[in-house]
Amino acid sequence: MPSLKDLRKLIGSVRSTQQITKAMKMIAAARLRRAQEAAEQARPYAAKLTEMFTAVVGGLSEEAHPLLARREERRIDLVLLTSDRGLCGGFNANLLRQGEAFLREHQEREVQLVLVGRKGLDYFRRRRITPLAERTGVLNASEVARELGERVTARFAGDETDAVYLLYSRFQSAIAQVPTVVRLLPVETPPDDTAPVEYIFEPPRPELLARLLPRYIQTRLLQALLESNASELGARMTAMDNATRNASEMIDRLTLSMNRARQAAITTELMEIVSGAEALKG
Repeated sequence: MPSLKDLRKLIGSVRSTQQITKAMKMIAAARLRRAQEAAEQARPYAAKLTEMFTAVVGGLSEEAHPLLARREERRIDLVLLTSDRGLCGGFNANLLRQGEAFLREHQEREVQLVLVGRKGLDYFRRRRITPLAERTGVLNASEVARELGERVTARFAGDETDAVYLLYSRFQSAIAQVPTVVRLLPVETPPDDTAPVEYIFEPPRPELLARLLPRYIQTRLLQALLESNASELGARMTAMDNATRNASEMIDRLTLSMNRARQAAITTELMEIVSGAEALKG
């Protein structure tokens, strides 16, 4: 059984850790509010842009723009969004598990990885998988979305890949983040049975499409980055809250053990005193 000194040191160590996890939870909660607002405010813009895009491409053939071309998916690019830091529960593990499942499903095809976030980069480096591109330290989501959008659209338009998929964590709440796989390229066109909406386009539809398609891809990437950031902070807040509660329970158990050890020591001392007194009487 640990000594009283060891138990006191252990309680102090756990209490220090608890202070850290509590502070991290408060920081994540404060940042989560802003990240959640950013993700929710971006959703109407993305939805309206999708509606506009659907109206523009309605009735157009695949030859109208290189990003609409459909080819057999022999070469695939997967854009995977993870975090740069840990201590966020199963956030990264769930994404990486989904990424591994995607690779297994497409193992007969050539899959190239575009990794955003240090955790995903470290994970695949340990497995000796070299990514097509990497990006860490995402400070400006708009800039990263623009860079990623330019890269993937250039590769698809240049016939270097046949499809581009995006894997990110969709934010639902602080305790619910859903790993989601969507196809970015080729761009989905509306079904033939979709009721057309009459619009007057200015500039003409082909010129408008050339401007709108890259913006559409960047907007979807930006939305995914914002959702991923909110999901990471929600997962971190939940994980740190659980860690703080676990530390409290551990401190209670250690304090109980320390009190029992102290009582045992006092009882032993009293018995030694009584035994000594009885020996003197004899």
